[in-house]
Amino acid sequence: MKSDLVLLGHGSGGKLSHELLDKLIVPILSGIEQREQNDAAVLAAVSGRLAFTTDSYVVDPIFFPGGNIGSLAIHGTVNDLAMAGACPLAISVGLIIEEGLAVSELTTILMSMRAAADSARVRIVTGDTKVVPRGKADKLFVNTSGIGVIAEGVEISGSNAQPGDKILISGTIGDHGMAVLASREGLDLASNIVTDSAPLNDLVQQLVDGLGCRLHALRDPTRGGVATTLKEIARQSRVEIILQEPTLPIDSAVASACAILGLDPLFVANEGKLLAFVAAEAAEQALSILLNHEFGRRAAIIGEVSAAAPGKVRLRTAVGGLRAVEMLAGEQLPRIC
Repeated sequence: MKSDLVLLGHGSGGKLSHELLDKLIVPILSGIEQREQNDAAVLAAVSGRLAFTTDSYVVDPIFFPGGNIGSLAIHGTVNDLAMAGACPLAISVGLIIEEGLAVSELTTILMSMRAAADSARVRIVTGDTKVVPRGKADKLFVNTSGIGVIAEGVEISGSNAQPGDKILISGTIGDHGMAVLASREGLDLASNIVTDSAPLNDLVQQLVDGLGCRLHALRDPTRGGVATTLKEIARQSRVEIILQEPTLPIDSAVASACAILGLDPLFVANEGKLLAFVAAEAAEQALSILLNHEFGRRAAIIGEVSAAAPGKVRLRTAVGGLRAVEMLAGEQLPRIC
C-alpha cells in the first residue's frame, strides 16, 4: 500500500481499489489466488441441512479491551450458526470503510478476522469493500454472512425449551458490554474488564455430542443481554423461566461497574457466552462439559423451565422473592456490537 490512509479512490473500482484488495484485504482474509477471484464463491455440496445467518457490526469504538470489530464480527457469525447446532463452513465479509481510516488499523482488524476464522476452523470465502466519504460512516462497519451444516438428528431451537429443563450459562455475564462502554467513555473503574468475544462452535459441538437429544435450545445473549434472550425463548417455547439470582455468575469488576453506572448486568451484552436448555437429568453432565472447556470455566446452572406462566421470566432473588424480568426497553448501551 502506497498510502497510510484509506482514500476515497480505494473504493472507485480502479487501480487503487485493486491495490487495496490485492495487497491487503484478500491476502490477509482468505489468500485466494487472483485466478480464483470471481463474483461468487463456489462451495462443494454437503449432506445435511444448511444454516444461514447474516449480521452487521457498528461497534464504537472499533478497538476495545480484548478485541476489535473484526474478531467480533467473525465470532458473532460463528456463534449464530452454532446456536442452531450447525458446524460453520464459510463466511462472507463486507467492509464499509470511511475515508481516512489508517491502513495500519485496517491491517490489524483484518489480521484479527483471519485469526478468529482460523481459530473457529471456518473459511472466509467471499466479500465486498466500499469506501465512503469522511463523515458518512464511523471508521469502519462490517457485514458478515455465514453458512453451516446441521448434522442429521440435531434439533436445537428456541422453541424447544421444555418444562423441567435446566438452564445453564457458559460463564460470567455482561463482560463485553462493560468492556466496550469503559473503552468508549474512558472509564478507569472498569479498566480490568475485557470482552468475552470468542467462537463457541467447538463448545457447542461437545454439548451436541455429549447430550444428544437432551440438548433442547441454545442462544447467545448478545444485545439485550441474558434477560432479553430468556424472554425471547420463553415466548417462543410458551414456557415460564425461573432464574435463581444467587447462581448468576457475574465478575466482581462488572458488578461494581454496573452498580456505579446504575446498570443491570442481566441486560448487558455478551459476545462469548451461551445459554443452554437441557433435560433435567442431563444438567450435571452439561455443566461438566462446560466447565472443562476453555470458554466455559465459570459456567453455572442458573434456572429452570416450568409450564406455570407461559411467556414469563421471573427472578428468584437472594432473599427469596420473585420479580418479573422483562425485555430491555430501548437501548441501554447503543453500538455494542
